[in-house]
This record gives sequence, structure tokens and C-alpha cells, in this order.
Amino acid sequence: MFRSDGIFTLQAGFAVSTKNFKKAVDRNRIKRIMREAYRLQKSVLEEVLIKNNKCLAVFIIYTGNELPGYQEIYSKMTNVINRLNKIADENVPANT
Repeated sequence: MFRSDGIFTLQAGFAVSTKNFKKAVDRNRIKRIMREAYRLQKSVLEEVLIKNNKCLAVFIIYTGNELPGYQEIYSKMTNVINRLNKIADENVPANT
């Protein structure tokens, strides 16, 4: 989503450790699940950012060592989005 000045409102990146998941198939599956859970829930965060005229770049790293299920990732992503909403909704005092 773009702001009125053409800048992206929200950017996100996802990563999974090679140390914990040796097979690329496993790493890609986790990233795919994280991206989908994020995609389904990001609209709430985008609305808050647009309302406050802010931009946000986020990089989410999966640090677990077991293959997660979709429901687990979805609930954790809900927590992350809620925390980011609080951060985005805070009023930052202007520098004087």
C-alpha cells in the first residue's frame, strides 16, 4: 500500500535459520506459512499506519527448532501484528 507521496506504508521480510532447518524445503514451508498468516492480517496494521501517516518496515525471523503448524504461526502472527499496532498508534513527540 502506498501513501499519498508514493512511499510504501508497510514492508515486511521473513527469514528462517539454516542452523535449525538444514533442508530448504522446511525453511521455505515455514516462510510461506508466515507470509500467508501475515498477508491475511496486515490490513489492520496498514489502516493504522495510513491514519497516522507513518511507514513501517518489519523483518520477522522464525527462531524455533521444530516445524510449526499453520494455526501456531497464525496465532503468533496475530500477537506480532497487535504489538505493531500499538507501536504504530503511539504519538511520537516532535523534535524541538
